[in-house]
Amino acid sequence: MNTNEIERFIPHRKPMLLVDEIVSRTNDKIVCRKTFHEDDFFVQGHFPDQPIVPGVIQCECCLQAGAILLSADTMQDAEHREIDPQADSTQPDTDTPVAEGRVPVATRMDAVKFKRMVRPGDTVEIQVVLKEQVSNAYYLTGKMLLDGKLAARLDFACSIANPGPTTAEKST
Repeated sequence: MNTNEIERFIPHRKPMLLVDEIVSRTNDKIVCRKTFHEDDFFVQGHFPDQPIVPGVIQCECCLQAGAILLSADTMQDAEHREIDPQADSTQPDTDTPVAEGRVPVATRMDAVKFKRMVRPGDTVEIQVVLKEQVSNAYYLTGKMLLDGKLAARLDFACSIANPGPTTAEKST
């Protein structure tokens, strides 16, 4: 899936959209890819002579992949259909959690570990597995792999929330 398709499922937009591609997805697992670049805003000062991708950005990649998994699963449950990777993503969607104004939000992160440095130019694989659902709480594990080796891992929880009025709605 490309960026337009990804944007159907999560509200993140550039420069904070940190998933480039969805490689595969089942009801309880998603695999995504992300390539980091020298001009990404978060590596500009981290660190000037030895740039590395900040750990918080690595965590955010996993959180966004998890949000796509949950949003796509919510849509599938509601409509009893699979995601069509060939769908016309230029047409607005009115039946996704994002279109309905709901957003996936992180509620906690635990057991965060960083094993390898990720640098501009690296392409990582992001794997997120849904471990458990209790009501509106989803418990997941995320892993980031660099060249097939573990770069980062974390356990996290999310929910699909209705955040209230948008910025545009508040100004009217």
